[in-house]
Amino acid sequence: MLGSGQSAKMPTKIVIAVVLFFSCQLLLFWSNFEDLDEKKASLEAAVARLERRKDVLRKQIMDLERESFRINKTLLRSEILLKDRLPLLKNPRNLSPIFFVTPTHYRPAQKADLTRLAQTLKAVPNLVWIVVEDAEKLSEGIAAIVKSSGLQYGHLHALTPTNMKLNESDPNWKVPRGVAQRNQALSWIRTNFAGTVRGVVYFGDDDNTYDWRLFDEMRSIEKAGVWPVGIVGGQLVETPMVSTTNGSVVGFNARWKPNRPFPIDMAAFAVNVSLIHSYPNAQFSYEVPRGYQESTFLVGLDLQRNELEPKAANCTEVYVWHTRTEHPKLNSFDRRRFQLRENLTDVERRAVL
Repeated sequence: MLGSGQSAKMPTKIVIAVVLFFSCQLLLFWSNFEDLDEKKASLEAAVARLERRKDVLRKQIMDLERESFRINKTLLRSEILLKDRLPLLKNPRNLSPIFFVTPTHYRPAQKADLTRLAQTLKAVPNLVWIVVEDAEKLSEGIAAIVKSSGLQYGHLHALTPTNMKLNESDPNWKVPRGVAQRNQALSWIRTNFAGTVRGVVYFGDDDNTYDWRLFDEMRSIEKAGVWPVGIVGGQLVETPMVSTTNGSVVGFNARWKPNRPFPIDMAAFAVNVSLIHSYPNAQFSYEVPRGYQESTFLVGLDLQRNELEPKAANCTEVYVWHTRTEHPKLNSFDRRRFQLRENLTDVERRAVL
């Protein structure tokens, strides 16, 4: 038997043991609780990182979707273009060359206009782009555009006589533009393509708008082809009038000087290159009334109205528009720097030169 002293000590030891046990449990719990806080903070940080990553991935997905849309549009345009051009590429004998003559002069929108035109012409097979600057010498900026087009080209210059130059404030009708430049192109064709009897010559301004179908239309021209031009001569469309009986040109709907021999716009016709060689004196002139440049040239080729070949579905479709670029409204400081070509920043030079 235990003595009374021993029996008194037992509960005390038990109490101490219980207290120690629960104290350890409490410490363990508290330690786990602190670990939970750290884990919670770690998890919250991980969630935040994942949210940020999700936002980045969402943006990447949107960018990829936009890029995919652009690629699909490009592929569709390429398929349409290839479908249109494939018959010609399969039969190169049917692919007559086009001599596309573009007179151009120094102005703020010149680079923009030529860049847009170059990208249009780049899709046209077997085209020779003849760019003629109204200048004393060739400019490096225009040379870069012509070379980068990937087209066959001729880069020329011919300075307009001082007394025939337009001032900035002069209306467009005061004197004809592009006369010396078009004549220089004709001389270049006669010299460099003297033996060429297939193909057509077309005078295409740098600020017009062209549908690719226009070029397919003109390749079959035997002497001189004509077609409608949109937004010209004060009309929505200026067009030859075609007989429903025999399909010949019987007149024109021009309202401005309709009595001209050929009351049409420069963009409304192309001629077979053989005519250029057969009539070496046919050219444009400063000595004719306003609006007679086209007529002077076509008469010089000894053409008659009944010899004109209506294209563009018997002149019922419009594939070219006379869209002149609006003169930019520059402040006097920028206008003077542009005219003198001085004190332009690098980015300004890239915009206009």
